[in-house]
Amino acid sequence: MNTFSSRIIKWQHRQGRHSLPWQLDRDPYRIWLSEIMLQQTQVSTVIPYFERFVARFPNLSTLAAAQEDDVLALWSGLGYYSRARNLHAAARNIIETHGGRFPSTPKAISHLPGVGRSTAAAIAALAFGQNCAILDGNVKRVLARHGGISGWPGDKKVELALWHLADSLLPSKDIEAYTQGMMDLGALVCTRSKPACPDCPVRSDCIAHTQHRTAELPAPRPRKPLPEKQIQMLLLLDRGELMLEKRPARGIWGGLWSLPELLLDDDPESHCRDRFGLVAHTQQILPRISHSFTHFKLHIQPVQIDLKPRSVSPTGHIWLAPADALNAALPAPIRKLITQIAPTLGL
Repeated sequence: MNTFSSRIIKWQHRQGRHSLPWQLDRDPYRIWLSEIMLQQTQVSTVIPYFERFVARFPNLSTLAAAQEDDVLALWSGLGYYSRARNLHAAARNIIETHGGRFPSTPKAISHLPGVGRSTAAAIAALAFGQNCAILDGNVKRVLARHGGISGWPGDKKVELALWHLADSLLPSKDIEAYTQGMMDLGALVCTRSKPACPDCPVRSDCIAHTQHRTAELPAPRPRKPLPEKQIQMLLLLDRGELMLEKRPARGIWGGLWSLPELLLDDDPESHCRDRFGLVAHTQQILPRISHSFTHFKLHIQPVQIDLKPRSVSPTGHIWLAPADALNAALPAPIRKLITQIAPTLGL
C-alpha cells in the first residue's frame, strides 16, 4: 500500500539528507545536541557550532564535567542561551541519575531540562528506533498543508489537531527514515515560501496543493508590533582592560558576560561612581546598535569611558584585555560591539 509514511520513507532514502555531522551514527548524545541546537535555528547556522562543540565536549561526561562559562562561550552567537544552560544541566542529570546512560524512551527523555515533547520524540526515534511522532516547525508546515489544517500552529487547538494527525501517520517500521524524512521534506521541499510541490512525494493527496492553498497554510503567527527598549551600555576601560559583568541567570542573555547596563537617561559617570566606585577620566559616545529578539527590539547606546586607575575592583565583575574578552561567553551584539571598536581599544 502506497501510504503517506511509505512515500516519505522512500523519498528520504533517495532524496533526503544523509551527511549531516550528527548522522554519522545513532549516538544519542550527538542527536540530542543537534536537536537542541536546531530549535529555532537553521541547519546551516548550527553545523559549525555543532562541530566546535563536539570537538570540545565529545561525550556526556566531558560536557557534564565542564564549567557553565565554557559551555556558554561555545554557544555564544547561537542565541537562546537557556538552551545551553539546560543542556549542561541535562548532561549532569544523566550522569547522576541515569548512570551516564542516555534515557531511551520519549517520556524519560522529556524529563531532561530543556527537552519538550517533540524533541524527546525525535531523539527517541532517531537514536533508539522508538515509534513516536515529532512536531517541529518543519513538520508542522508539512502536516498543516497536507491535512489542510487552518490556523496558526502555535494555537493550542491547532497544535492538538496536528499532533493527532502526526500520530495517525506513523509507519509500522523504519521510523528513523520517516522521522528524518519529515524534517527533510519541510526543510528542502515544503518550504515556507515557494514550496517545490513538483518534487514532493505526497503532493497527490495534499489538500493545500490540490486546493492551491500552499501560500496560506499554515497560517502565520498573529502579528503584533514589537515593543522597543532603549538602554546605555558602558565600555569601562582601565589600563587596557575592559570590565565585564555576569548577567542574572533569568532574563535575556542569562548567565553570559556582558557590559554594565543602565537606563538611557542615567548619567554614565555618576553610574560608574555610585555603583562601582570608579572615577571617569574621559567619555565618548559611540554609534548606536540595535538587536531584535522574538518579543522586543533593543536599542543600545554604547558609551566608552576611560577610567582613572582603579583602587577598587567591583565584586562579581572581571577585567580582561579586549582580545581575551572576545573569548568569553558574550551575547552576539556585545561581541559585535567590542569587535567594531577594537581598533580604539588597542587590538
